[in-house]
Amino acid sequence: MDTSLLDTISSPQDLKNLPVNQLPALCEEIRSFLIESVSKTGGHLSSNLGVIELTVALHRVFSTPVDKILFDVGHQCYTHKILTGRREGFAQLRMLEGLSGFPSPRESCHDAFIAGHGNTALSTAIGIARAKKLKHEPGKVIAIIGDGAYTGGMVYEGMNNIDTLDNLIVILNDNKMSISKNVGTIARHLTVLRTNPGYFRAKESVSSALDSIPLLGTRLVEMIQFPKMLLRRTIYHSTMFEEMGFQYIGPVDGHDVQALVSLFRNIQEQTAPLFIHAVTVKGKGFKPAEENPGEFHGVSAFDLDHITNPEVSPKASFSTEFGQTLVELGKEDRRICAITAAMKYGTGLQFFYHTFPERFFDVGMAEQHAVTFAAGLASQGLKPVVGLYSTFLQRSYDQIIHDVKLMDLNVVFAIDRAGFVPADGETHQGIYDAAFLSQIGIPVISPSNYQELRFWLRRLVKEYTGPCAIRYARGGEDPRLKDLGCSGAPWDPLTADPSSRIALVTYGALTAEAIDACAKLKEEGILCDLFKMVQIYPLDQELLEQLGRYDCVLFAEEGIRSGGIGEKLAAALLEKGWKGRYLHQAVEVNVLPHATVPEIRRCLHLDAASLADIVKGVQL
Repeated sequence: MDTSLLDTISSPQDLKNLPVNQLPALCEEIRSFLIESVSKTGGHLSSNLGVIELTVALHRVFSTPVDKILFDVGHQCYTHKILTGRREGFAQLRMLEGLSGFPSPRESCHDAFIAGHGNTALSTAIGIARAKKLKHEPGKVIAIIGDGAYTGGMVYEGMNNIDTLDNLIVILNDNKMSISKNVGTIARHLTVLRTNPGYFRAKESVSSALDSIPLLGTRLVEMIQFPKMLLRRTIYHSTMFEEMGFQYIGPVDGHDVQALVSLFRNIQEQTAPLFIHAVTVKGKGFKPAEENPGEFHGVSAFDLDHITNPEVSPKASFSTEFGQTLVELGKEDRRICAITAAMKYGTGLQFFYHTFPERFFDVGMAEQHAVTFAAGLASQGLKPVVGLYSTFLQRSYDQIIHDVKLMDLNVVFAIDRAGFVPADGETHQGIYDAAFLSQIGIPVISPSNYQELRFWLRRLVKEYTGPCAIRYARGGEDPRLKDLGCSGAPWDPLTADPSSRIALVTYGALTAEAIDACAKLKEEGILCDLFKMVQIYPLDQELLEQLGRYDCVLFAEEGIRSGGIGEKLAAALLEKGWKGRYLHQAVEVNVLPHATVPEIRRCLHLDAASLADIVKGVQL
């Protein structure tokens, strides 16, 4: 892999010193580097391959951290990290104490803001741009927003608040739109004319002169602007953005780095918020990613010489089991619908989509709408199942309370990536759902293996009334948990000895660590009974009776401590008059490392060795 130009870039200033005619070659070196690097470490590939030229052009013209660059969603920041001196860190991308896969101000002053969730960058950018105005600070604020983010409502809330911020630039990274040759040619020609600095100055001068004419001035400006506006909107389809207050520029070729550099230089004298429409190809330069960008959105390490299609040969996972089980249920009951928010493949719902396309709904990056849409379906007698990642479900909390729970509607929440999530780090952890759903009285099931997932999903869909949830880990089942099977009971005693005075209680994927912890203790002659919860809320009264006989209960969970299941269990035991010692090992911070799940558990003392040590430290 040739990196002769890339080897010379260790800071944005190095990029500025490079001859402009070498920028296309540099982009190709970055593209090759990313493909090879991500194939070894895993990461977000398609989205980053599509914004290489845009990012190079931005750093060529603008100067971070004085100028602020925000990415939406943040996983398209890899080229930005390379250009800001972090190329060597890609060998440990998304690894413990390595490079984050998202922007992180704690990692570099060039990262303006954290960005793990979608359609947030515009609101952030408006806030930063307004702060610059209030503090009289120089610099532009540039938000690169993918077209997927425009399926979420927060972007439009932000656009309604841009006012007259002449230091704000929004770049639409549009990798969905196709432009005919003729329209594209006209648009490019007019864009060159309209972004000439002389055009900006002349336009401002004419407007100011006409405005100064008493009575007729404003009317003359409107008469001149109206036919120009009609022509521009016919060519650009830019009506919405201009009505929101932007000056619209584009469409432009998002892969012509030299043209982008010229464009960004020419807009330095902007007099209004700018909206630049850049057309790109997701997965650009890597044929498998161009053909299947969704499959190469977020990938594990892969062999460049043997690339398979995950849809044809899906790996065993909780997501796949969920999706295939829901297809079986859909065949039995035509009222069942499936809803997701831009995560068809990630949630395993591609199987339902292929079988029942008329009952499958991908609402885009709009979790709030997904939940209220499900409420509407349920109010008419249908059975919606909403498949979302835990970290994204929290974005719809108000809708869960107001639109689903208050009316006690039959909506099933299938919560993927519950508990600890590897690699993506602090923005993608599933540590809140059990706490906030139980807080409002929604039953929550947390299976530890595929059998339990299939059994309880079927039961929730067929038998439960009102909202309910089933949550499960990312990836496949642990072999230790597979062997447990499924009793169909809300909880299972995995080990029990009449003389034991200590009980360890847990649920979900963490049960594997608890099993090992009890085995370690047994080897040292310490008795500790183990209880695995499946129905984690509401708490089963028989379980409370069983735990009441122990002198000490240790509850461990991959969830937030405050308001979590462990706190509810402690309160329930105390209310029953239990006088024993209660220990709760859970998440006490909301900033978790980007690392493997075993590494995260060790960091938070939720691994087998740590749990065993806690038990050994108990003085009864």
